[in-house]
This record gives sequence, structure tokens and C-alpha cells, in this order.
Amino acid sequence: MRLFETLLDLALPQRCAGCGVLDQPGGVLDQSICTLCAALLSGPARRASPVPVPLGLPPPWTISAYEGPVQALIVAHKERGRTSLARPLGRALAKSALAALEAGSPGWGGHDAQAGHERGVSGSHSATEGLGVVALVPVPSSAMAVRQRGHDATRRMASFAVQEIQAAGVRVVRVDALRQRRRVADQAGLSSTARAVNLVGAFEAVAWVAGRRVVVADDVITSGATSAEAARALRAAGADVVGVATVAATPRKW
Repeated sequence: MRLFETLLDLALPQRCAGCGVLDQPGGVLDQSICTLCAALLSGPARRASPVPVPLGLPPPWTISAYEGPVQALIVAHKERGRTSLARPLGRALAKSALAALEAGSPGWGGHDAQAGHERGVSGSHSATEGLGVVALVPVPSSAMAVRQRGHDATRRMASFAVQEIQAAGVRVVRVDALRQRRRVADQAGLSSTARAVNLVGAFEAVAWVAGRRVVVADDVITSGATSAEAARALRAAGADVVGVATVAATPRKW
């Protein structure tokens, strides 16, 4: 079915994955997203507000509410194989990551850093030189989900985010430092408490992160349970987890 949908997308006139507008002469659409929907991902980054806050959750940052065209864009990227959306989504993720670094790293760059992520991660951040190389760690998908989707959406998005952050002068790399150590139940429909219980001990670190400054990356934050579990596993491996970067937050967290 996914292959059929992908072939259909190629055969039919390209539509914006967010609002469904047809491609127009003159390049209204860029990589499956129209200019109006792209503007919804333009930020600036702001703090997400899960209630209650899961134990151990680093400060979470996001760009937009997970609804309307933004939700459609994320679902199209993750579930429908619209992989060209990884770049605009990654650009939004980069802004969240820069905000997390600024807030979680005293003396990191002050006004210049704030201006940088509000401009869309442009400019120089030479003040980061003393911090070492930052690790952007994507939340891992299960092997089954990757097989079903044909790609790991969060890792793909994080790769583009790294390019954007590097262009801003920040030394950062994507590190696939986490893996799922056991199967977890589908989170959809679970309460905040049930989500937290479902994820206890679900992740483990598989890369060297001891002493490294880390930002956890994900597409959406809902209860914060997934990000809190990712942070727990990274801290257990000795990482300094300064924040969580996401593209969108469910409306009640926004």
C-alpha cells in the first residue's frame, strides 16, 4: 500500500503535503511544501509544556502546535514516505535544538544565540568553541516501524537539522546513541501516566556519550514520556542532556 501511495504521488501533480494545494508555475512548492505551510515551521522556538512534567524530562523546545497542516506534514514524512519533507522539518528541528543549547548552556552566546535561532539558524556562533562537539541524538524508532515505513523519519530529519546547525557555526554531529531494548505498546490513547510506565527502561545507550553535551531530537512531543526515557538512558551513559528539540507539540502542551 505504501509503495502504491508513493507511485501515485509521483504520477499525479505534486500537492503540498500540508494543505493539499497543487503545485503552481513559478515554484510555489518547494520539496512537497508550499510557502504558507513552510511559514508555519519558521518559529521562533518556544518551550513546550507537558502537564504533568515527567520525572527527568529535560527542557523541551518546539516550533508549532501538532495540528492542521503541520500535523499533515509530519505524518506525510513519517508514514507516507514524503522524504523530501525532511529538509524543511529538519530546519525547524534545528531551531529548537539551538534554543535548547542556548537555554541549557550558560554563557553559550546570549543575545547572538537567541538572534540566531530566531533568524532561522543563520549567522555565527563562535561562542560554542569552548563547549566541544554537541551531539544531536534522535529518539530511535523500533526496527519494525522502520521496516514498515521504509525509513527512519527522525534520523533523516535530524541529519538535515545538523546541516543547518553546522551552517550557523555550531559544532554538532548526529549520534545514533540510543536503541530500543524491548518492545513497547502503542502509545496512542494512553494517559500520561500509562505512557511513562510503558516506556520505563525501554531505551539503552549504544554509543559513547560520556561527558558530551547532548540534545534529544524527536518530531513531536505529547506527554514527554519518550523524551524523558531517552534522557534517562543517555544520562545513565554519562551524557549531559541539556534539552529536547522537537518540531511540534500536541495542542494541550503548546
